[in-house]
Parts: sequence; structure tokens; C-alpha cells
Amino acid sequence: MMTSEVVAVEGVEFRGIRIATEHGAILLLQGSRANLGCGYFSLAPAEKLGDRFAIVTGVKDFADMLDAAVVGASSAAASCGVVAGMSGREALLIMEQK
Repeated sequence: MMTSEVVAVEGVEFRGIRIATEHGAILLLQGSRANLGCGYFSLAPAEKLGDRFAIVTGVKDFADMLDAAVVGASSAAASCGVVAGMSGREALLIMEQK
């Protein structure tokens, strides 16, 4: 089952998409330019398409994603200033606002 909700981060709205799996969930926070995904995602497609995408792992919900450390980022996200170790919250705002 897939659900969607609005997640506000410091006044900026992102769409939170959750797809339930048998043992967990696939999570994505998406803005007009920014994408933050859980460990289910691969950076290869984002690299090929030039999308701003960062990945966080060990998360169970959108709040966890905002607090978790970024473990990987596409070149487009890195060019905005996203680096491994920054919070998902920081990464989303940087990708969306630059």
C-alpha cells in the first residue's frame, strides 16, 4: 500500500511517499528539486538523469529521515553542497533552495 503526506521542513513543503513492503517500507521525501530516499534506493539512476538525490539509512519514518545522516549523494546533490554526514533535513533544504 502506498500513502502520501505533506512534510514541512522549516516552512518548506515536501511530499512524503511511503510504500509498505512485507517487512518495512520504502520512503521518499520529494520537493520540486530535492529528493531524499531511504536505503532501498540506488544513486545510479539519479546520476544518469542528473537529479538531486541523497540517501539516508536505518530509517522507519519521515522524522527519522530528517534526523539521519546522509550516506550518499548524487553529483547534482553534491554540487549544491550536500555531503555525507549532514542530516537529511540539511540535505533536503540545500537541494531545494539552491
